[in-house]
Amino acid sequence: MSDITFRGGPIFDGSQLLTGHALSMAGGKVVALAPERDMAPSGRVLELDGDLLAPGYVDLQVNGGGGVMVNDGPTIADLARIAEAHRRLGSTSILPTLITDTFERTRAAVKVTVQAIAEGMPGIGGLHLEGPHLALSRKGAHDPALIRPMQTPDLELLCEAAARLPVLMVTVAPESVSREQVARLARAGAVVSLGHSDTDFETALDYAAAGARCVTHLFNAMSPLDKRAPGLVGAALHSDTLAAGLIADGIHVHPAAMRIALAAKAGESGVFLVTDAMAPAGTDATGFELNGRRITREQGKLVLSDGTLAGADLDLTRAINLLVSEVGIGLERALAMATSVPAGVAGLPQGAGRLVAGGRAAAIRLAQTPDGLVLRGTV
Repeated sequence: MSDITFRGGPIFDGSQLLTGHALSMAGGKVVALAPERDMAPSGRVLELDGDLLAPGYVDLQVNGGGGVMVNDGPTIADLARIAEAHRRLGSTSILPTLITDTFERTRAAVKVTVQAIAEGMPGIGGLHLEGPHLALSRKGAHDPALIRPMQTPDLELLCEAAARLPVLMVTVAPESVSREQVARLARAGAVVSLGHSDTDFETALDYAAAGARCVTHLFNAMSPLDKRAPGLVGAALHSDTLAAGLIADGIHVHPAAMRIALAAKAGESGVFLVTDAMAPAGTDATGFELNGRRITREQGKLVLSDGTLAGADLDLTRAINLLVSEVGIGLERALAMATSVPAGVAGLPQGAGRLVAGGRAAAIRLAQTPDGLVLRGTV
């Protein structure tokens, strides 16, 4: 990769928007980010002409893209196709996400992700296993026939996977996983997230004390906030140790609920954006199959035949624009929720979600228009 210097537009480094700065890259790394007056341009100079340069997005919940689902195989070709589809949408680090499936399919997903990482496949940061150890009462679009309690072979597989992968995120429900199993997963290095659960407030906090660190797609498929029973939503908003993923499409969560959540969890690592993307991401497809069931793409959402939401038809630029225009938060925080915050939650390597000297040179260029940000391309 030849040397290149970007200048002439604001640069978001993962925490703040910098003006009057330039960024130089060489050999796939960020060399420097400093005031333009202090930098001698290196190699080719690219004028941003007022566009915004930011770290590539980090998406911790990507079920599919480019016309395929992780559940379809997965194969190396599947992961490459999904990663490429999301790179075109601005996400340069993703966790391919296997939705509730069999033990054999779960083991296969671990094996192929380990292979993809070993081969240096661009964009694959690790693996997210959303299920099968969930609560039937909050199954959402997950196949109820495949949901089951965690057994010893499951736990052993996950602990081994956590040791072999740079990131293993697992979404579980207390109804199907014991506190001791969560503690063991956390000790093994897994990022344990609570979701698809009717668990009560006290149990959720107890599981957080055991090592759970996240809540999967806040407000969706979980016990709601009630005045006398705060539920998993209440635990997520109350706890300083539980981060929460958010599907900011205006369909899964009302903008007013997002505003309340962001006010309650105002810390830098409190809430991060996810797309919960499915096979149609990056394509014009009107539907797809999941575990033998047809999911239709209509009016900006993905639904089963009974109307149940099944993932989201969303990219992170659109989510950021919604947060700014309809929820009313600042652009810096919205950008951080799609970059540095999820990277920190997952513990991704230096440079993921940030533009920092010595870090990986993965950036996106965004035009600033009256209607919001428009993705122009991925560097």
